Amino acid sequence: MIKQLWSKYKSIIAYLFWGVVTTVVNLAVFQILSPGLHWNVEVATVIAWFASVLVAYFTNKVWVFGSHYTTVSDFLVEILRFFFYRGLTLVIDMVITYVGIQVLKFDTPLQQFIVKFIDNVIVVIANYIFSKWLIFKDNRGIEDK
Repeated sequence: MIKQLWSKYKSIIAYLFWGVVTTVVNLAVFQILSPGLHWNVEVATVIAWFASVLVAYFTNKVWVFGSHYTTVSDFLVEILRFFFYRGLTLVIDMVITYVGIQVLKFDTPLQQFIVKFIDNVIVVIANYIFSKWLIFKDNRGIEDK
């Protein structure tokens, strides 16, 4: 029974694991740059996004969706598609961060962390949907077909 459940849900479990890693990267970079070094919130958000998207792309490609593209052109199409859809969720990220921190004035380090945590939960869900059905849909391993 456990083997059947693992087989059925392994991509979701792997995605959630790597999503946690990606979220930690995003939160850590943001916390270092914005509250830590007092950088602008929007700049810190974009840099944290870029770092976490790089981690997410390679972990999703290899361990979550089993992408087997090996040619340069296929790789470029895939990574550009990945960054495009992650760019859409960056907009979500920016809106939530702006509203939470600038408009609602949740601006202490703990409040910023809570805003970013809630933000990341929403973004992770949207990213899974994009990855599963729009990015890695045509290039999964044999076990997914």
